Amino acid sequence: MDVLGISAFYHDSAAALVRDGRVVAAVQEEAFSRRKHDAAFPRAAIAHCLEAGGTSLERLAAVVFYDKPFLKFERLLETYLTTAPRGFASFRRAMPVWLREKLFQKDLLRRELRTLSGSGRSSRLPPLLFSEHHLSHAASAFYPSPFENALVLTLDGVGEWATTSVAEGAGRSLAVLRELHFPHSLGLLYSAFTHHLGFRVNAGEYKVMGLAPYGEPVYLRRILDHLIDLKEDGTFRLDQSYFDYCAGSTMTSRRFDALFGGPPRAPEEPLTRRHLDLAASVQAALEEAVLRLTRALARETGARHLCLAGGVALNAVANGRVVRDGRFDEVWVQPAAGDAGGALGAALAGYHLTLEGPRAPAGGGDGMRGALLGPAFEQPDVERRLAALGARFAVLGDRELIADTARALAGGRIVGWFQGAGEFGPRALGNRSILADPRAPEMQQALNLRTKFRESFRPFAPAVLEEEAGAWFELDRPSPYMLLVVPVQERHRVAEPAGAALEGLARLGVPHSTIPAVTHVDGSARVQTVSRETNPRFHALIEAFGERTGCPILVNTSFNVRGEPMVATPEDAFRCFMGTGIDRLVVGNCVLEKAEQPAALRHDQRDVVEPD
Repeated sequence: MDVLGISAFYHDSAAALVRDGRVVAAVQEEAFSRRKHDAAFPRAAIAHCLEAGGTSLERLAAVVFYDKPFLKFERLLETYLTTAPRGFASFRRAMPVWLREKLFQKDLLRRELRTLSGSGRSSRLPPLLFSEHHLSHAASAFYPSPFENALVLTLDGVGEWATTSVAEGAGRSLAVLRELHFPHSLGLLYSAFTHHLGFRVNAGEYKVMGLAPYGEPVYLRRILDHLIDLKEDGTFRLDQSYFDYCAGSTMTSRRFDALFGGPPRAPEEPLTRRHLDLAASVQAALEEAVLRLTRALARETGARHLCLAGGVALNAVANGRVVRDGRFDEVWVQPAAGDAGGALGAALAGYHLTLEGPRAPAGGGDGMRGALLGPAFEQPDVERRLAALGARFAVLGDRELIADTARALAGGRIVGWFQGAGEFGPRALGNRSILADPRAPEMQQALNLRTKFRESFRPFAPAVLEEEAGAWFELDRPSPYMLLVVPVQERHRVAEPAGAALEGLARLGVPHSTIPAVTHVDGSARVQTVSRETNPRFHALIEAFGERTGCPILVNTSFNVRGEPMVATPEDAFRCFMGTGIDRLVVGNCVLEKAEQPAALRHDQRDVVEPD
């Protein structure tokens, strides 16, 4: 029984195919359109999923959309009425779009599906179902998790009405137990600070998380006293006089600006100490709220397993705090925790809850298959595509390829690594990655400024052999999806120079461990553990690098530049390679050296970089 899930029309459109409850394929539309966070109907993503499953629209048991447009419209209309007349300008802009398109999304979806199938109006389409937004998130986390029973905490900006929800999963069943509703939202609180700090909402929240270690949470008390009434059990209310997302077109009000000592930062304006401290403060507030929620849930229910979903679950620092807090025996986070993952959750909810399909025994496994669910390319196809571009390459056997690449990395080379199926979700996990030596003190700056063309403070993640992770990090469990921030082991830490008195971004160039390229200024790291079973080729490469250097870790960052999606095809990889500071490209078994490529194919990717 095949079920297709779709998310679309807000941000991060995606499609996912589930067969008998197992994930077959999942991919975002941006991989094909090359528009980051693409919100359009995911035609190409759907086509890929159907092709990967060897099926067609007509043979599906159902197509499931990830939220309910009528409920969302109800929320918008009620919000405008409640804030009238202040929200009239926003109402006037939004209503024509809703009345013309979004309110009648069922008809729009059917038209798009018919166009995709090439069938006429009279031809059969599968049943079109709608899941609630937070139920989709909860399903995306619970059903692929290794747990037979678990609580699911979903935290995001807002779905239809819910902003925070708790669901209980048991076998095939999944039911939402309680919700907090708009406008009270931890996701929107964090996004308000994202906006105030000059980053793009729904895209720049991870920058705030990356900036936080450089500041001090000096505004935390002000946030808790004025912005959020946070109860001991983690429930909360936001004082809407400090925000403008209900009635206006921005996130914050002038009262917010006055409370925190200045107007929003312009996107390319220099970051000041105040900005760093604001990032640290909202991060601390989020962590406190999440910990109060999870502690209360553990205390009230006695549950031992917790799943996390929703955009806030991509905050790896908060996730790490929850794990180390120890209230739950095991915590599992959906790697595509944002709206893209809603497509997968919609398909799983449709299969298990509406069609009443059985849940396959978890058996301690991971139903996401390492999140390696996107397009893949066979070796002959790779060679044909690269040759058509005019690329010059050598083809190596597997053993030689691993040894040669490990040698290049140990020698300080930056490597573009394109292998197997693409990742589903925002993190490169070893198949669409840029790799480098984590021991090099200058590598973080080199990758940020000369390769990724992005802000110098942005951190990088260590990909470490799963069996060696505990020797390098304070981590007692797998972290395959780069969604836990934990301390580096003390024996690998390096103290800042005595008397240096460095503050803020001045701490960037100071090593804080023996693997400085992946260590945050507070001595922590966002760890990805790599297992031999899930990704044998990536594991073999890290193992070979470790044998050569004594360090079984690589810098792993997404294969893209600022403002672009991760590369999705060999052509994308080659263009990125030729326009950046990447020294070597490995696509399948093809190895390309920058110095050997035709000069006419070189360009500067900075010419097309867009804000992200």
